[in-house]
Amino acid sequence: MTADYTITFFYYDDLNVVIPFYEQTLGFELVLDQGMARIYRIGGGSYFGIVDGNRGHLHHQPNSAVLLTIVVDDVIAWHNRLRQDGVPGMSEILFGRFCEHFFFEDPSGYAIEVQRFRDPAVAALFHTAGPSRS
Repeated sequence: MTADYTITFFYYDDLNVVIPFYEQTLGFELVLDQGMARIYRIGGGSYFGIVDGNRGHLHHQPNSAVLLTIVVDDVIAWHNRLRQDGVPGMSEILFGRFCEHFFFEDPSGYAIEVQRFRDPAVAALFHTAGPSRS
């Protein structure tokens, strides 16, 4: 099975708490506002949505067990930008064997990671278009 793109949805008790975070702090492009859900373009074919957990298919959970990873070219620039915007609870930049990255949480406690693959060959795996659909 191949897909044209994917959308990952997080569910919230109150969307108004997180909308400014995703639209202003992270600068995600709003693609579609459905009232009970908002879908953003993160980059290329990557989409992310936030849903009213009181009306959506799933319900908001008090403790999330998911991680949204945003892959960028310049982790240090993102770290500096979010620190200047006052995002609380940010980790320091970690320089691991496979990637450089840092973590923080959105205003409702969902974990977010910003990372860059250190090995250009690995990074290139995610820049290919993949198999064509017919």
